[in-house]
Amino acid sequence: MGQGTEFGLVDVDEAETPGDEWEEIDVSDTEADRIARKRDREFNQFQERIKDADQFKVEQSVFDDATFAALYKLVQDGYVEAFGGPLSTGKEANVYHALGDDREVAVKIYRINASNFRQMRDYLEGDPRFEGLGGQKKDVVLAWTKKELANLQRAKAAGVRVPEPIATERNVLVMEYIGTEDGRAKRLGEVHIENPQTAYEVMREYMRRLYSAGLIHGDLSEYNVVFDEAEGQLVLIDLGQAVTVHHPNSRDFLERDCRNVASFFSRQGLDVTADELLAFVTSPEPDPSRD
Repeated sequence: MGQGTEFGLVDVDEAETPGDEWEEIDVSDTEADRIARKRDREFNQFQERIKDADQFKVEQSVFDDATFAALYKLVQDGYVEAFGGPLSTGKEANVYHALGDDREVAVKIYRINASNFRQMRDYLEGDPRFEGLGGQKKDVVLAWTKKELANLQRAKAAGVRVPEPIATERNVLVMEYIGTEDGRAKRLGEVHIENPQTAYEVMREYMRRLYSAGLIHGDLSEYNVVFDEAEGQLVLIDLGQAVTVHHPNSRDFLERDCRNVASFFSRQGLDVTADELLAFVTSPEPDPSRD
């Protein structure tokens, strides 16, 4: 990240302001569930091809039939044409490189048997979009996937650079691929920052725009921000856990985000504090937390 890098923040006038209108999140059965129950010949052939693919072999124990059906439906709908290798692996999800209809995409597959789905519930409970969510593990993971899609859409509308959300089916999310021919974009903590002041100003503006749109990232640090070399921009990722400003723990999550971001840039030599960052983030007009 060089001295003269242009981050290209979106013009404030061009950003939509979603306000306090919340998306409805439906966790009922999808077409993928129906495909999995039907299990016709074409689906069975697709499932066997995916199971035989090297990048998916180690995951057979955690992908149920409906997950394969979700991939099958996304291929049928033209969102994915070919699968590549894994970009990242985690406890809750794996992200794979893939080819979409006219561009490269990232395919994020959440494990239904996620090990810490109880922590997922901590972020979902209190969110007005998920009132009445049941306790089944499947419902929690499906809601989490739809929540990430909705959060990405809201962040993008607010002028925050995030991977463009493309489609979702059950526990699978298709989004813009951020990276080069050499691989995924590097995280902020993996690159040498020659102009930390500019990077910090971009980060705090992103946080403020999220807050203005009624969202708090909830797990923000140098590990959930990547540098897009092609555009010379910082990109926020992993918005699955982002909560609304009306979530009962939203203030705690926001204060933790501010501590993480301020701590990182302090290590880059800047004189910044979590309190100053918090004051900046929470001073948009209008303040959505006071609705």
